Amino acid sequence: VQLQASGGGLVQPGGSLRLSCAASGFTLEYYTIGWFRQAPGKEREGVSCMRRSDGSTYYADSVKGRFTISRDDAKNMAYLQMSSLKPDDTAVYYCAAGLSSGSYCSPSGTYSYGFDYWGKGTQVTVSS
Repeated sequence: VQLQASGGGLVQPGGSLRLSCAASGFTLEYYTIGWFRQAPGKEREGVSCMRRSDGSTYYADSVKGRFTISRDDAKNMAYLQMSSLKPDDTAVYYCAAGLSSGSYCSPSGTYSYGFDYWGKGTQVTVSS
């Protein structure tokens, strides 16, 4: 069972990146997907999630309107499209998958406690 995030890199402010999350050893379609980030010296932050039950998506206020979470079940992949990037978006980004239902992916936020599998992160640096 493995998750692997990729697609990070160096981008200028205002630019875009698409992060990918590849799942192996399990079917991502049956899982709630989450994206988290952790900047140096800061706690890990839930960025976005997509519920397995109904496909509802939720975003942190800091990224709402700029980031879009999606999935491609045929490819067993999830994505995080990031636009209008800001220096404050600089962080290591992680994808995660959770099997259970619950409030860990809800309008109140994306919380790490409900996620079972975690991928290694990918670095996103927003700088001119």
